[in-house]
Amino acid sequence: MARIAYSIEMDPKTSSKAMGAELHISPKKSRELGKAIKGMRASAAQKYLEDVAIMKQAVPFKKHTEGSGHRKGPMANGRYPVKVARSFLKILENARNNAEYKGLDPDRMYIAHVATKRGRVIHGMRPRARGRGSPSNTETVSIEIILDEVL
Repeated sequence: MARIAYSIEMDPKTSSKAMGAELHISPKKSRELGKAIKGMRASAAQKYLEDVAIMKQAVPFKKHTEGSGHRKGPMANGRYPVKVARSFLKILENARNNAEYKGLDPDRMYIAHVATKRGRVIHGMRPRARGRGSPSNTETVSIEIILDEVL
C-alpha cells in the first residue's frame, strides 16, 4: 500500500486532519455523503452521521440517482448508506481527537475539506458452473477529512 498524501494543506495551528485508506465501501456513496457533510460543524456532522447510520436521516443523492427513491424533507432522491456513514464517523472522530490533542476546541471546528478518492481494486473470481468463473471485484476508497477552527 502506497502512502497517500492529503490533497490540500491548511494552517496546522488551526486545523486537524484524519484519513482512512483503502476502506471497503462504495465510492459513489462516499462521494455523496462527503458532499453532504462538507461545511458542517464537527458536532452537527457527527450527529448527522449517527442518524444516517441508524437510518433516521437520508443522504441526498445528486449525481448517482439511478434507482433511488424520493425521501422526506427538502431532497428529491436519497439513500441510507449505513456502512459508509460508519466509516465516515470513525474518521471524523479521529479528526476531532487530533484537534483535542493539539489543544484546539473540537466543538468550535467545522469540516473545511472532505475528499474521497478511489483506491485500488481487489480482484477476485467467483466460481460458476462448468468450470467457468466470473469476476468478483472489491472497490476501495480513501477518505480524508480536514477540520478548521471557526474564526
